[in-house]
Amino acid sequence: MRILAHPLRMKLLGILRVNGPATASQLARVLEESSGVTSYHLRKLAEAGVVEEDIERGTRKERWWRARHEITRWSVSDFFGNKPAHLASIAIRREMYRFHWRVLEQWLAEESEWDRKWVDARAEGDNVLQLTAESLNAMGEEIWAVVERYRHQPIPEDQETRWVVWFTHGIPVRSLEALL
Repeated sequence: MRILAHPLRMKLLGILRVNGPATASQLARVLEESSGVTSYHLRKLAEAGVVEEDIERGTRKERWWRARHEITRWSVSDFFGNKPAHLASIAIRREMYRFHWRVLEQWLAEESEWDRKWVDARAEGDNVLQLTAESLNAMGEEIWAVVERYRHQPIPEDQETRWVVWFTHGIPVRSLEALL
């Protein structure tokens, strides 16, 4: 967890997942970092088992890297009792929420520049439900299954597509009044 709890490493992993394999130099240009820095962090991510060298692309002069998995999921409660690991999971989620906020801010800034069909297609909202822990877990798994189904559906060649960032949060709260 500690290895993943670094903003640059999270960006590297995200870029590899979205754009596919790349070299440390290519990633350095995208992130405006030195190739030494990106190379170091890629090796750390490899130690954690989330990226690996793409030996089919690599040469003696350049190493290509790829993400080993499409997503990273874990149970936060698995780290209870291990304070450093739990704090690292909080750091990872904090960076993830900051990313969510940046995406939402960018959308609000650009919304009027988008074609109406994309503006109307966006999905957003919130709701307040009274659930058991089991119901919340089941709902989350169902939503996850729907997202996975759409992630793996074939991309139509004759239709316009865009990357879509999908956020899902189902968070229990102690008091609604305190949030309002």
